[in-house]
Amino acid sequence: LLIGIDSVIILAGLVGDPITKKYPELSMSINRKGIKNLIDECVNARIKKVIFVSTCSNYGLIESDDLASEEHELNPLSSYAHDKVFIEKYILSLKNKVDGCFTILRFATAFGLSSRMRYDLTVNEFTRDIFYSKKLEVYDPDTWRPYCHVKDFANILLLILDAEKKKISFEVFNAGSEENNHTKRMIVEKVLKFVNFNEVYYVNNKGSDPRNYRVNFQKLNSVLGYQCKYLVDDGINEILAHLHISNENS
Repeated sequence: LLIGIDSVIILAGLVGDPITKKYPELSMSINRKGIKNLIDECVNARIKKVIFVSTCSNYGLIESDDLASEEHELNPLSSYAHDKVFIEKYILSLKNKVDGCFTILRFATAFGLSSRMRYDLTVNEFTRDIFYSKKLEVYDPDTWRPYCHVKDFANILLLILDAEKKKISFEVFNAGSEENNHTKRMIVEKVLKFVNFNEVYYVNNKGSDPRNYRVNFQKLNSVLGYQCKYLVDDGINEILAHLHISNENS
């Protein structure tokens, strides 16, 4: 399949903590062994550009107010993040040993409409549940995450494909924007600006996900000149509009 191909974007994998916890052996075979094998095949096929989509979850838990730049210490807390860190380290170990150009993108948490819609992501899930007046329990509401619209992810990938090799070769970029660093509580409050609903309950210290991190995205802007175009509010509005139309047509 790599014959005649000049660029590869590695998006494949079992994504997120729940599914990797449920299928640990399968997760290891795909997210670690399988991706490593694919990278080796890309090297053997002399692929010119390889983009590995990693995750900001690699930062894990940051108890200070620091914003994590690409040089920040990694603290993976799940098997999903551990496998991402493993692949990142493997890619960086190839520097000065192979001809190809490898780039690592640490994606923020996605939101927004897509052709294969996911409602298990925070912004999308909260918006849908509140729209349908579904009782919403929010665990650890004041933990921080960065978020990024799927269209911005697509634009960043296109930017990397077109970028000069010297700017991106064996470089790591956080993919997202500081404006979209939010707590879960902040996201709920944003949705409630557009939907009248009072069945939201906040539950502290009972969640199984201890992650808490805010991220610095200045490298993306300074090196590649990209500033994300979509805010969380934009994603909430488009999902609400989509749900209104779907509700009317059902």
